Amino acid sequence: MFELDVRSRKPIYEQLVDKLKELIITEIFKSDEQLPSVRTMAQQLTINPNTIQKAYRELEIQGFIYSIKGKGSFVSPSSPKQNNEKIMKIKSELAKLLSEAIYLGITSAEIIEIIKDIESGVGGGSANDQV
Repeated sequence: MFELDVRSRKPIYEQLVDKLKELIITEIFKSDEQLPSVRTMAQQLTINPNTIQKAYRELEIQGFIYSIKGKGSFVSPSSPKQNNEKIMKIKSELAKLLSEAIYLGITSAEIIEIIKDIESGVGGGSANDQV
């Protein structure tokens, strides 16, 4: 599925959250698709099931997945209200990062090229979407 860096300073559960978010955003995991069980994922990645559970809990708090008791965890369909809240937060974070990038000397042309590269690899959105 994917690999985690056990030597990284970033906690394993955070790495797992980031990887799963990436898989959801790029639509490798589709809306309402069931995620692997905690036990299965723990065996595949050879890490403690509590770490997987913590990552799933964090993804649920962030609205990327939902759980059904006795059934498992599933990818959340995106709702317009949740999307608007996330978009506002991301725009704020993005403005900070872009300001820093420009300050450090990255040109607007380079930023646009990065955006185009990312856009070609991400599902779920289109260049014509307006908020």
